[in-house]
Amino acid sequence: MKEQRSKVQILDVTLRDGEQTRGVSFSASEKLNIAKFLLQNLKVDRVEIASARVSQGELESVRRIMEWANSESVGDRIEILGFVDSHKSVDWILASGAKTLNLLTKGSLKHLEGQLKKSPREHFEEVSETISYAKKNGLEVNIYLEDWSNGYLNSKEYVLDFVSHLSNEPLGKIFLPDTLGVLAPEETYAGISLLTQKYPELHFEFHGHNDYDLSVANCLFAVKAGAKGLHVSVNGLGERAGNSPLEAVITALHDKAGIHTGVDEKAITEASRLVEVFSGKRISANRPVVGEDVFTQTAGVHADGDKKGNLYANPILPERFGRKRSYALGKLAGKASISENLKQLGLVLSPEVEKKVLEKVIELGDKNKTITPEDLPFIIADVSGSSGSQSALKIIDCKINSGLGIRPKAFVALELNGKQYSEEGEGDGGYDAFMSALANIATKAGISIPRLVDYEVRIPPGGKTDALVETMITWNKAVENHEEENFKTIGVHSDQTIAAVLATEKMLNLILQAWQT
Repeated sequence: MKEQRSKVQILDVTLRDGEQTRGVSFSASEKLNIAKFLLQNLKVDRVEIASARVSQGELESVRRIMEWANSESVGDRIEILGFVDSHKSVDWILASGAKTLNLLTKGSLKHLEGQLKKSPREHFEEVSETISYAKKNGLEVNIYLEDWSNGYLNSKEYVLDFVSHLSNEPLGKIFLPDTLGVLAPEETYAGISLLTQKYPELHFEFHGHNDYDLSVANCLFAVKAGAKGLHVSVNGLGERAGNSPLEAVITALHDKAGIHTGVDEKAITEASRLVEVFSGKRISANRPVVGEDVFTQTAGVHADGDKKGNLYANPILPERFGRKRSYALGKLAGKASISENLKQLGLVLSPEVEKKVLEKVIELGDKNKTITPEDLPFIIADVSGSSGSQSALKIIDCKINSGLGIRPKAFVALELNGKQYSEEGEGDGGYDAFMSALANIATKAGISIPRLVDYEVRIPPGGKTDALVETMITWNKAVENHEEENFKTIGVHSDQTIAAVLATEKMLNLILQAWQT
């Protein structure tokens, strides 16, 4: 295999290819904020933010991004996809203020003949004419060989003829897309090697798709074959199975290929969350690097091994990505799992009480209940037979009225340290009305309510209308040194809104407990 370089360029295509994900459309403001984060915080080399001629709104979006980029002297790191379309894409890009055209051409004979109905010579001449027009107007030009992977597999001579033609053009980079995600790692290596050996002076980049779930491996083999750049998207957004996922590609390059990318690993998690929120596409809990559960040990024996020299840790340590290891609570939990969670909460129990807590956790796990570290104080109070500060606050009455055509209202009464409070509130929904009433009480009682970050409802598969509903709410609170952290509380009830109310009651008690300690 070829000798690996110490650095490859990273082009992020989240804002262009990522919008080909079903149901994803970023607003102008969202595109600007993502572009800023990718370049300034995550520190990718370049970003492709749009396709030319999509809409007037897209043109204005690109203009806004370019105004910011030029003010920060990063305008040359912004790229736009354009087409061989008689100058129209070039004119659109010039109007946007962008400086780089990524020209989409046909990388396979099948696509050329089946879609454009043209001969290779006709296509090559039109491509050259577009390049000439773009260069005369001051644009940098890169070339996409769309469907290159099928071109290499099924029309190799066409690909070689096209690259030979392009080698004489004033181009920056040539992009080799596995447009339909058909390549295996060995095929990726062979196809790119063919070109890098024949044209060592050219800059080739690999653009992978993940239809066989091989895009990360293909990226590694592309670099080994001589590719000088890789295209990725945050959370793997993209058409069908998506593009090569930034988070996994970067981690694999750093760890397995000894490649430096310049990407700041500590910003990867935040980038993932930002794109998750703006795209509306939740990532799976077990997604490598950024998934909610990937740094969680579930089996008690694993937690025990971590206490005895990190025996179950791999090189993908959570601290690299600004995260922490956690230990799941459930029927597989062991004593070490309980101990680690208690340690993180700053709690110390007698061996007898700790044993009872473990038994209760396993019992709840057998009933398929989700247990979070924040539930431990309540479990401790339950098994030890004492209420203590955890039950300093109790909601004693809650009435919520909502329906079609009416403004939801709520009445809430609670008891705090022997004193009763009651208030009414209105909102956009039943729970929103409850929180409005609660906010009025909090003002009187001097309680600070943390910010609600996420609200999840879980109904058992096949559950009937009277089934128990589990509502998990994620809250964000300020901690020492003005930093913030998230914590979760869970409520269980046959009524979804009341389950949320119970989760909120838990949150209030946790806040009060923190104040008292």
